[in-house]
Formats: sequence, C-alpha cells, structure tokens
Amino acid sequence: MSPTPKRPRATAWLILLLTVIGLGAAFSLGPADATTTKATGTGLPAASQSARAAEIVKTFPSGSAAPAIVVYSNGDGTRLTAGQQAAVSARAAALAPLSLAPEATRPETVRGEVATVTVLLPAGADDAQNSAAVERVRRTASQDLPGPLRAQVTGAPAIRADIGAVFAGADTNLLIATASVVAVLLLVTYRSPVLWLVPLAVVAAGDRLAGILVGVLAPLAGVDVDASTAGILSVLVFGAGTDYALLLVSRYRDELHLTDDRFTAMARAWRGTAGAVVASGTTVVLSLLTLLAAELTGNRGLGFAGAVGILTAMLFGLVVLPAALVLPGRRLFWPFVPKTGDPVTADRRGPWQRIGRAVAAQPGRVVVVSTAVLLLLASGALGLRTGLAQADSFRTTPEAVLGQRTLAAVRAAGAAEPLTLVSTAATADAVADAARRVPGVASVTPNARTADHARADVVLTAAPGTADSDHAIEALRTGIARVPGADALVGGPTAESYDTARANAHDTRVVAPLVLAIVFLVLTVLLRALVAPVLLVATVIASYFAALGAGWLLFRTVYDFPALDTNVPLLSFLFLVALGVDYNIFLIARTREDTVRGHDTRRAVLRALAATGGVITSAGILLAAVFAVLGVLPLITLTQIGVIVGIGVLLDTLLVRTVLVPALVLLTGRHFWWPGRPERPAAGRLSTRRTTSTG
Repeated sequence: MSPTPKRPRATAWLILLLTVIGLGAAFSLGPADATTTKATGTGLPAASQSARAAEIVKTFPSGSAAPAIVVYSNGDGTRLTAGQQAAVSARAAALAPLSLAPEATRPETVRGEVATVTVLLPAGADDAQNSAAVERVRRTASQDLPGPLRAQVTGAPAIRADIGAVFAGADTNLLIATASVVAVLLLVTYRSPVLWLVPLAVVAAGDRLAGILVGVLAPLAGVDVDASTAGILSVLVFGAGTDYALLLVSRYRDELHLTDDRFTAMARAWRGTAGAVVASGTTVVLSLLTLLAAELTGNRGLGFAGAVGILTAMLFGLVVLPAALVLPGRRLFWPFVPKTGDPVTADRRGPWQRIGRAVAAQPGRVVVVSTAVLLLLASGALGLRTGLAQADSFRTTPEAVLGQRTLAAVRAAGAAEPLTLVSTAATADAVADAARRVPGVASVTPNARTADHARADVVLTAAPGTADSDHAIEALRTGIARVPGADALVGGPTAESYDTARANAHDTRVVAPLVLAIVFLVLTVLLRALVAPVLLVATVIASYFAALGAGWLLFRTVYDFPALDTNVPLLSFLFLVALGVDYNIFLIARTREDTVRGHDTRRAVLRALAATGGVITSAGILLAAVFAVLGVLPLITLTQIGVIVGIGVLLDTLLVRTVLVPALVLLTGRHFWWPGRPERPAAGRLSTRRTTSTG
C-alpha cells in the first residue's frame, strides 16, 4: 500500500477541528432553536379582512380580547340541579378576576342542561402566555365541583392552547424519532456496527447548526419561524443530509475497490457525487425559496428555514462528512471491508442489472404499464376535499373541541367562536340589521362602540371551519358590504381560518408554477438538454398526483379523515417535486457521465441503474420513513403531509426512477439529450470500462 499523503490527512483533521470549534461557538452564542416567534399560526397578510378587523378592535377601550367559554354540564344531557347551579355561580365569581371584563363574568343557563361562563382573555398574548391563562381558567373552573358536574373550556384561546400543547416538546420528540429511524435504516443499509455512526453524527450536528442559523438569520430577513416549522426543519435536514451521505459513502466504497489510497478514493468519490448533490440541493433550496412569494407568513418562514437547512446539509455532506469518513480508513466498513480489485457496483451481477435487462426488453410496455399505475393511483384524488374543520384537526380530541360539541348541542354551533363585526359608528345599526338577514347567521349582538367604530358579535349556525361556516362568512361579507359608508369588516378566529384557506389557495397558484420552472431550469443547465427535463418533470408531476390520490384513499378508508387541510396540497407538492426530482438527477447525471465517457445512451442508463439502484432505493426508503415521523404529532395536518410525501417518495424511488425513467431513456435514445450531443461517435464508444457508482 502506498504511503498516506500528509497534506490530505492534515486537511481532513483541519476541517474536523474547525467544525468542532464552529459548532461550539454556535451552540454557546446562538439561540436555543430555530423558533423566532412565540405564536404558532399561519400569519395572515395585513390586507385580509380579519387582520384589518383585528387592528380596529385594538382601538376599543377593552382592547383586543378573545372569549374563553367555560361550559358546565353533566355530560349525559340531564338538567342541572339547584346545587349544581349554585356551584357554577361560585365558580363564576372565582373566574371573574381572571377576565378582562370581570363584571361580565356571570353564568348563563341554556335549556337547563348547560351553563356557560365567559372569561375574556387577551387576544394578543403569545402562545406561552395564552396557554398559561387558559390553564388558570381550566384549573379554577373545575375546582370543588359536585359530581357529575364537569367543566370544559372552549373558545378561541382554548383551541389555540390545545394546538400549542401539540407542539410542546415537539422538537425533542421529532428529533428523537427522526434520529432513531435514520440510525436503524443506516445500520441495516451498511451492516456495520461502526460506519452508521459517522453519517448520523454529521447529519445531527448539521441539524443543530441549521436550527441556530435559522434563529439568527430569520429576524434579519424579516421572516417569522414558528414551532411547527422548526419541527419540519429537522425532518428536511435529516432526510436530505442522510441521502447525501448514502450517495457519498456508496461511491467511496466503490472507489476503494479501485485504488489502495483512501484519500485518492475519497477525492474521486467527491468529484463523482458533488455535481449531483449540488444540483439536487440547489433545486430543493430554490424551490423552498419560492415560498417567500407566499402571502402567509407561516409559509414564508417554512421556505426560508428549509432553504437554510438544505444548504447546511449540503455543506456538511460535501465538506465535513468526507473528512470524517476518510480518516478512519477502510476499517470503518468492518466487517465488510472493501478490497482493491473487487468489482464495483455497476459491474456486479445483481437485482438492478436484472431489472435493467427486463426494462430494456420491452421499454414501450413498461412506459404504458407504469403510466397506467400512476394514473390509477391519481384517480383516487377524484372527490378530494380540502378545508379541514377546526374540530377535526386533531388526532385525539382535545377539551376545547369537546366543549364546542357540548355547547353545540344546546346552542348554535358557532357560539363557541363568534365572529367579530366592525363598522363605522354611524352605520352600526344598519350593518347589524343587514347581518341578521344573512342566511346562516344565528344572532347579532352589539358589543361596544367608540366615536369612530362599532363592534358586534355574530354567531353562526354552523360550526367553525366547516363548509357551511365558510359560505356564511362569504354571504355575511357580501351583505354588509352593501351598507353605504359602513366600511364593515368581519373578523375573529373563525374568519381568520377562512382567510387563511383563501391565502393558501393563492399561494398554491403562485408557488407551484415557480417550483416547476425552477426544476426545469436546473435540469436544463445540468443535463444541457431540453427533452430530458420535460420528461423528468412530467414524471415527477405524475408521481405527485399519484401520491395525492393514494394518500386521499388512505385517509378516507383507514384514517377516516374528512378532508385535507388547506395547506397540505401545496406543501406536499413542494416537498415531492423538489425532493422527488433528486433521484432522477442522481440517475440521469450518472447516465450522462457514462455517455460522455463513451457508452451509448441506452447502455449508459442501464449501467447507471445498476450503479445507483441500491443506494437510491435505500435513500428513498429512508426519506419516506423520515417524513412518516411527522405522524408522531397529534395534529392531522402534519400526518397528512408525512403520508403523502412518504408515498410519493416511494413511488419516485421504486417505480419512476427504477423503471419508468430508464424506459423513457431507452425509447428516446440519443434524442433524450436533444439538442445536446453527449454521445461519442460510434467508433469511439466503449463496450466496457472502469465505472463507479454515483451513489
């Protein structure tokens, strides 16, 4: 074996030393995590009606207040006894000091079965303050109650507190679950008791640094990052970072079969994977940055944080990981230590060569069958519904939703979260009369008035977040807009949810075309072709709709979800298109590499499939499993995103990249690269030559 060069060894040690110093400084001086706002939510644009109404409400003497409604009942529909009503009155007196309007904190009995006490809480409090206030109300409301009397706290502050509880410890739970999944899959992939620790440690360090960088850079960029985004950030970094690691390790292992010197092997492996990783990472980063064009601040925060995370994963995958892998040498792969002279992946006989030969035998039929499978799965999206009702947003039903249901049994379903109607003071009566004539409005109650504005509470007959509630809000806004000079607005938490759904629809229309354009441009530059990018983008779009259809079938038949949340299609599309095209990039970049080296296009794609099949399949299964980890949180939105993206990644890995794309290349031949011409003239082609894998 040749002596180990001193310079590469010193460079590797220097990289690791600087990494440790940099991480130490970041951990000690940087923020604790990526979260830059204490409010968990989507963040409506200032021009929306509900946001404008909220600003006007702040000008009232009572300020911006949200009602937490304590619902007392026996739980079985029986009437409250005199003793129970006395206990409710005593609890109302104890709750009064917790309200912004103590004088209004008095019990109201409905049909003798349910008693309610309204406690006004600050609407502008951050998540921690709101949760603490709701907890005080719940604790006080339930003290010294005679059985079987029970207290359930509902209303907008309680719903918000229960959503916040979903994310309490979410970062830690997601990190533990994600790291565990990655560790198990790496151990199975490498079959080594030591090797899996290196990429896991590097990716975990990159994840922590990414969180700190987001926490530092997001305020400078004017972007808010909430707890839900911070959790998804870890999933992205672990998923992408581990994929990059799998590709590099596989290529490094192959190069060790071809040279005695591990530093030379790593240099070749790095050159062989860096281009594909940079192209892949750039695609994901640019796609995520399209979310900066979104209206919702939550979407913008996710785009910015995700882009920083992927850049960090690329940096650690292309700089830190090579140094960490090369220093221990071949013994890192024990017990399956690569030996010089053994065949490389592309030249070994195995399942991927057999798959390639089967595809090559009848590529036309493969294209037809694969396309039919994708279309069949996509047909599952027929009848797909979006717009998840507030009460249906949790995997397990929280107290606030149970309280809504108890109240809806005796009052209008929208009583737990009344709308806020604001107008000019002079037109208050006319606006209230117009609102009462709107179908779906149960009651309109004047609330407060200043010299400039008037406020009223509007209760709908429909439950918050339902289709009937949305229609009623539309009709209400249309009806009050006809009152001359009223400048009337409809706000409140239910209206905010409605405006959020409309903003998500806008963001989808803006972001989706931008993502497709970016993917197409990156592929065009990377492959120096036009036909190839068109075909590859078409396959990714097809796999997205197939995943959406399969996911919807699963949600209706297994999970029993009534609808998709409004932001699920957009985020699933973004992650699937940006991440799904990665595997096409790894396969086709390797195909072009072998084509340039002298193989004809058809032979090159079969060699690329044999070389990359194992590692890309491992990477796809790992990425799908990582996204499935989102299901550990009891919020249905994240479960839906995780399932759809997981299905889509598996389709990309096992169907699109394995058979459909190779079949398309085989059918088109050298025309796949049009207008480029990477193939050598026939006389200069190679039938066999040394080849290593992209992965």
